[in-house]
Amino acid sequence: MINYGKGSQKGQPYRQSFEKRKKNQKKKINTYQIDKTRLRLFITACGFCVIYGAVMLKLIFATIIAPLPPQKQQIAPQVPPIPISDPKGTIAGDFSLPQIHRASIIDRNGQILAISLPVAQLYANPVEIIDPDDVAQKLKSILPNLNLEKTTQRLSSKKQFVYIARDISPKQEIDINNLGIPGIYFESGERRHYPLGRLAAHILGSVDIDDHGIAGIEKYLDQRLMNDHSSLRLSIDTHVQTAVQEEVEAAMQTFQAEAACGIIMDVHTGEILAMVSLPDYDANFFNKAPPNQRFNRATNGMYEPGSTFKLQNAAMALEVGGIHIWDRFATAPVRVGRFTIHDLKTDHFAPYLSLPEVLAYSSNPASAHIALDVGGEKQRAWLQRMGFLARVPIELPEAGRPLVPSARNWGISTIMTVAFGHGIAQSPLAIVRGTAATVNDGYLIRPTLLSRQDEAMPPVIIDPTSSRTDIPDGEKVISDKNSLILRKILRLDVTQGTGKNAEVPGYFVGGKTGTSEKVGKGGGYLKHVNVSAFTAVFPMNNPRYAVYVMLDSPKPTKFTHGWTTAGWNAAPTVSKIIARIGPMLGLFPDIKNAGRIDNELSIPLRPAVPRGVKALGPGNDPGDPRLNRQTKSALKTKSRHKNISSSSPSE
Repeated sequence: MINYGKGSQKGQPYRQSFEKRKKNQKKKINTYQIDKTRLRLFITACGFCVIYGAVMLKLIFATIIAPLPPQKQQIAPQVPPIPISDPKGTIAGDFSLPQIHRASIIDRNGQILAISLPVAQLYANPVEIIDPDDVAQKLKSILPNLNLEKTTQRLSSKKQFVYIARDISPKQEIDINNLGIPGIYFESGERRHYPLGRLAAHILGSVDIDDHGIAGIEKYLDQRLMNDHSSLRLSIDTHVQTAVQEEVEAAMQTFQAEAACGIIMDVHTGEILAMVSLPDYDANFFNKAPPNQRFNRATNGMYEPGSTFKLQNAAMALEVGGIHIWDRFATAPVRVGRFTIHDLKTDHFAPYLSLPEVLAYSSNPASAHIALDVGGEKQRAWLQRMGFLARVPIELPEAGRPLVPSARNWGISTIMTVAFGHGIAQSPLAIVRGTAATVNDGYLIRPTLLSRQDEAMPPVIIDPTSSRTDIPDGEKVISDKNSLILRKILRLDVTQGTGKNAEVPGYFVGGKTGTSEKVGKGGGYLKHVNVSAFTAVFPMNNPRYAVYVMLDSPKPTKFTHGWTTAGWNAAPTVSKIIARIGPMLGLFPDIKNAGRIDNELSIPLRPAVPRGVKALGPGNDPGDPRLNRQTKSALKTKSRHKNISSSSPSE
């Protein structure tokens, strides 16, 4: 037997073979594991390549081929939503941007007058800027007005915050954002914009850099506009405003006036449909407008009203003075101290005029006698009751206080001069308000620039005993009877008096001319320099709207035959305005019934004295005892000559 035990020489080959096989087997196992690991690594690497490739393709597509717009969180909510199509304008008045803080202002029909637009403020952190020159050049390509040198200096500073540009548009913001410049940031904001520019600029006013009102409605209703985001609806009608602005501006140019103004007001609700003050300015450039353009002559300008105030004198006489339309008053010049009250040298009035004649012919001495018959105490009380001693209540901070003599200086000269609109100064809006009270059945209404549709306005009182539904919430200052008389007298002034050039066929215009000498800077009157005005209402058979035009220092033309009085310049301007705005307001000329309506509105120039009544006139003219003697002497002279020299306008 062969011994293969331990230590045997013959068993050695077998062991070596066994160990070799074992070693080869281990080698094969290691090779397999290595190959498997390599395969896994290869698959993983391929996966990463696919992922990185996809990301790379996405980045190339998003940044080069089709870059994506910035997200809202990147630029803040700057871009407004796309507006909804609204051809009928049913939602125009509700237009607002949710990201805007200040409410829009619209006219009575929903036309936008003022709106805040989303903008951005561009700022930078210079510490993060790598190449200031290159960044400044890139920003300049998008912002053409950027100052390259200053921008480079700011971007090169050691500060961590510098403003680069303000009020950039959303498009510019997106374009800058697409540049991908580190260290460039945006801050959301808004900018007030007035789409119609000059139109109603004095009414709207303006805002400062912090979006707070500094003038006009913007200032007066600043809190309302900031706290309530619903649109503020004004009483202004942009169509009417445009017509008035164009006609008043044309008159200002034709007669080379220094300034002018025009007002349209609803005589029942007090809503102001148009208010123009010239010269004016673009509301978008309020800070660049000179003071003369920013001055609102309709509410802040104080002018001697001239003969337009004779209407108030007549209303006072009828309401509180116990005077009747058949009473007659002396037209002879009245001397008070070193002054003489007389009419124009071309006026050839009878020694005595009835109340309708006084207004139609516009006699100064006769108006003075009416006031004397009423008395100074009642006269001042009447002016106070009519609001002529205080500011006119209106939603504008630019509402001036009238210039009126104090009570202790209310002597005989003041009584007489105030009677024909001299010696006091009133705003045009005060005259319009007073005119409305004489024709709307005697209600002294509050003028307003807010639409009666606005919730902030007080409700209109409705009288269940009347067919009218627009009776204002004002004080009753004139009786219905006297209001009707005054309407007829105003109509008479246009048909047979100084206001003939204001007539518009079919609209039955009534009104009163007013011409006063302009007061110079030194306080004295400037000879042959007038302020001419015409206050009117139409249609007089059913009064709806008051119209007022004033021209400051108009010049004569060949068509006015050398005159600068209101009948030749302000009155025809009112006629043109009424002809244009009547159809806009839904009023059309009634030619078919013109004869009947004029008969209903007619009043005799010299009404007959009722039987058994002793009328004021020759032999019964109380006035002031101190004037009786000189008046009688002047009347005798006038009866002989009937030609009184004068340099003072009586219109």
